[in-house]
Amino acid sequence: MKAFETAEEGYTAARRQMVAEQLAAPSRDITNHRVLQAMASVPRHRFVPEAQRHLAYADMPLPIGFGQTISQPYIVALMTQQLDPQPGDRVLEIGTGSGCQAAVLSQLVNEVYSIEIVEPLATRAAGDLKRLGYNNVFVRFGDGYQGWPDKAPFDSIIVTCAPEHIPQPLIDQLKEGGRMTIPVGPPPHQELYLLEKHGDKVQQRDVLPVRFVPMTGEGRDR
Repeated sequence: MKAFETAEEGYTAARRQMVAEQLAAPSRDITNHRVLQAMASVPRHRFVPEAQRHLAYADMPLPIGFGQTISQPYIVALMTQQLDPQPGDRVLEIGTGSGCQAAVLSQLVNEVYSIEIVEPLATRAAGDLKRLGYNNVFVRFGDGYQGWPDKAPFDSIIVTCAPEHIPQPLIDQLKEGGRMTIPVGPPPHQELYLLEKHGDKVQQRDVLPVRFVPMTGEGRDR
């Protein structure tokens, strides 16, 4: 038991260091205090395979199996900040992966709906999120290209895999004034975009070049 407590203390210290050096540092642009608090509270090491836990708070993405990754902490924080999450929001996530991004969002909004196309990852993430007490996250196995129509509209949508174009069903499921952050394009030339919906128009802004796993399923076939 003491060894477990000592290990957890080490992870807690590493998490604090991650927030201070990778996110809140002047060279980075994570300024939303609620986002920083959420990143400081979520035990990222619980969402990576045991063999990778010593790297859980490093400034890099990590493999989680099935050809998928958990994003670099900075990218998780940046994409979350772009959504400008509010306590009453309902958010859709495409690409549950490990469940870590959903856990961060769950600290900031009312409900998180997350879709994962790799069934073992969906099952594992749902179990981990429930075990860790993130009871406002709802995970579904399926193809995220069509979104989650019966739970729409959403205040914001976050996409953690890269389609070659922005799926129209996701735009349709955004509320008026809603935001979506999404990487687009084939590797290695992907761009992260922030979209804002205003009536029939969608404003689109380039954020930065990124590298995400490609969207599979219908998003790959179109």
